[in-house]
Amino acid sequence: MEVKKYTPKDFKSNQEVRWCPGCGDFMVLASLQRALSELDHNKEDYAVVSGIGCSSRFPYYMNTYGFHGIHGRAALLASGVKLANPKLSVWQITGDGDALAIGGNHFIHEVRRNIDVNVLLFNNQIYCLTKGQYSPTSLKGQKTKSSPFGTIEAPFNPGQLTIGAGGRFFARTIDNNVKQTVEIFKQADGFKGTSMIEILQNCVIFNNGAHSAITDKETRDDNQLWVEHGKPMIFGAENDKGLVLDGFKLKVVEIGKNGITEDDLLVHDMYEEDTTIHNMLVNLKQPEFPTVFGIIRAVKDDTYDDLMTKQIAEVQSKSKIKNMDDLFNSGSTWEV
Repeated sequence: MEVKKYTPKDFKSNQEVRWCPGCGDFMVLASLQRALSELDHNKEDYAVVSGIGCSSRFPYYMNTYGFHGIHGRAALLASGVKLANPKLSVWQITGDGDALAIGGNHFIHEVRRNIDVNVLLFNNQIYCLTKGQYSPTSLKGQKTKSSPFGTIEAPFNPGQLTIGAGGRFFARTIDNNVKQTVEIFKQADGFKGTSMIEILQNCVIFNNGAHSAITDKETRDDNQLWVEHGKPMIFGAENDKGLVLDGFKLKVVEIGKNGITEDDLLVHDMYEEDTTIHNMLVNLKQPEFPTVFGIIRAVKDDTYDDLMTKQIAEVQSKSKIKNMDDLFNSGSTWEV
């Protein structure tokens, strides 16, 4: 079938976008609309599914098939949509609360099963739709409407959780970097399996500046490391810093000092099955380390949908039951 040519405008719905002025969601929306216009699917082959939260308004703003679900059930719905119609490119929109709190159980099993869906997890470290309660990714000690004296809980790390659940694909991006986000979305679509993408997103009303150390112009170059497969891990305003493996830990070094050259730096391998380095990368944070962005892990494996389709075909080919009459007269039967 011939694939039509699209522009980002083709994926904009006629609905008014109702997010707060300055919300990071606007840029994620623009990124996805651009990415879909550059992929080789027809528009009717996209489905956008969401749960509950500010980000979950997404389906209304996309000119595609869409489903706005209930709290914490985005993974469940996206999985069902994909398994019912495997040809669809399914995009699951969820937040740190929707995915990791009430939806946490569905999330880990979706990742474990490796269902071929693309998960966009908006992480603003707060419940913004319900006006500022702490979420599973809120920082320890963070003061919110529901933790006025500071949270006493250790936060989830979405990357660590994904890899721990057996995730084959994990990437991280940030709302204000549209160019990189578009490329990650496009590569996620081409990956067979659950593509989990954490998007660091700013809530200007209830948690403004949550990621400021990473995004501010004065500090972002020293606090962002964008990894690319097959290339050394270099960062810094002057591209003069990098990562090396020092024993069993990662270490930041300066290129040109103490005899360090680019050849000494770690080279990123997103296809490595062993999770050790990938786990280290997703856990790096300021002030000692940069936050790692890009596709951190992309390991090929069988998908749940392909295995299910194959199993059904095998069972059907061997089954003696070809219709409802065969079914009703199979097994133990009684005459009444």
